[in-house]
Amino acid sequence: MDLNSILSQLETASEEEIEKLLQQYNVEVSRAFARFSSTKTNARNFWFCQTKFCIVRETVQPSCQKTCLETLRILSRDKRVLAPVATKEGMLILSGMARLQAGEEEDADEKGSQEQTLSEEDKRVVVEALKCLCNIVYNSPAAQQVCVDVQLVRGLCASLATAHTWPHEVGLFTLRLLFLLSALQPAVRGVLKREWHAVRLLTEVLEHTLDVRWVGPYEAAHPDPQAIPIPAEDNERAMEALKAMFNLTLSETDNQQFRLIAAILRHLLMLKTETEEKTEEAHSHAVNLLNNLPVSCLDVLIDVPVQGGLEKYGGKNMDAIKVLLDFMEKRINKGSSYKEGLTPVLSLLTEGSRHHREIRRYIKAQVLPPLKDVESRPEVGTTIRNKLVRLMTHVDMGVKQTAAEFLFVLCKESVDNLLKYTGYGNAAGLLAARGLLGGGRGETQYSDDEDSDTEEYKSVKPFINPITGHVEKPLPNPIEEMTEEQKEYEAEKLANMFDKLSRQQMIRPMGVKSDGTLAPLEETLCCPPEENSDSDSD
Repeated sequence: MDLNSILSQLETASEEEIEKLLQQYNVEVSRAFARFSSTKTNARNFWFCQTKFCIVRETVQPSCQKTCLETLRILSRDKRVLAPVATKEGMLILSGMARLQAGEEEDADEKGSQEQTLSEEDKRVVVEALKCLCNIVYNSPAAQQVCVDVQLVRGLCASLATAHTWPHEVGLFTLRLLFLLSALQPAVRGVLKREWHAVRLLTEVLEHTLDVRWVGPYEAAHPDPQAIPIPAEDNERAMEALKAMFNLTLSETDNQQFRLIAAILRHLLMLKTETEEKTEEAHSHAVNLLNNLPVSCLDVLIDVPVQGGLEKYGGKNMDAIKVLLDFMEKRINKGSSYKEGLTPVLSLLTEGSRHHREIRRYIKAQVLPPLKDVESRPEVGTTIRNKLVRLMTHVDMGVKQTAAEFLFVLCKESVDNLLKYTGYGNAAGLLAARGLLGGGRGETQYSDDEDSDTEEYKSVKPFINPITGHVEKPLPNPIEEMTEEQKEYEAEKLANMFDKLSRQQMIRPMGVKSDGTLAPLEETLCCPPEENSDSDSD
């Protein structure tokens, strides 16, 4: 339908005629939005958006308001036409239609009481207005600043306080709008936490949505294995709440509140959704949020006295840690997007292992069990250890450093233990970065529990190649049949080749300094290594 024709008819049409015209337009434009938002139609879309907004402002009937807002929502995907609505007046009108009062408007309690009297048509208007606000805030920095200026977050938090009364879509897009504002305008995060207690409100939303039943301090009842999965709508709202809470916990807040959040996230890890894909998405958001919490709060994941735990791990419950390990392996098996999908859970498990002995002991038993078969290289195979060792030489620096650090912590930051499981070649990057090429330990202090080697490992330990980390098959000696003169000639030839490459700056011979770091070879020869009296005993 031609935009010029619509614009000319809208100026004189009644509300009923406007509604019919726009319903027809919405169907057509939603099928091929790209065509309607092209440069050619940009100017007409701008004026159409302006005209539409005037109609929204003046329309009385909810059905016509809803249709107008649907058109505005479609147009608001195009950031080039938002100037007419990305104003103080525009955002106040839309927030009013969404039943969100700004800071300068009427009291929250009065507006909240009106929610109970909305008709179904009114609720559809609220939903469409919220969708428009989400699109406009996402696409317009000017609109974002207007929302800050008019204190729209006040209305959002007032709505959070009545979350249990929400229809699904009202709740979903209220939470999404809160997420967008807290993500795109960092300045509002402090206001949300200090003045409007948004972290507490979001925590309550999660408790209600996930049906958390407390059986002890920071311990939720274990989900019934026969219970139905989380309904799709509840899961959608929970994900939006987790994303908003992630933004608000990027800086410090009340430690008691953090521990409560950790307990809710443990409960979430134990739940299932309607599909495997959605369950993985929920676990991903839980991992991201857990990374924001102080590491001291992670004991909540394993300390559940009512449910009990494993005696060999001090009575701690490792169910949540097992879920995290399974999630980590799924992300490794995907073989892509390691930086966004894998490094958060690796970082979480690394810090948990570094600061909580029982977590480290459990994870090591799963990831690095006592060695028996050393016939294959550490990076060859299908075990979780093999997969992690392969990541130690990944092309992405962040991925390989995170994987190496995880294994290093599981080995209690002992170079000898790490090399036993990975080989020197795979670990060289980490050791060079940490200044441990000469051996030794990291800075973290660990418990004195010993790792016993298996008899199979002890019997072949002298034959293991420390570089590759496995027992190599005997290879023929290439210089065995050479005369002494031939050996000397080949050695001199090799030295000359190295010298030529060095002078041409193709290579630079390096050595290990006394502090375990790499340096040019001439520097290491001038500074003889100091005696290292540190013991490698655990």
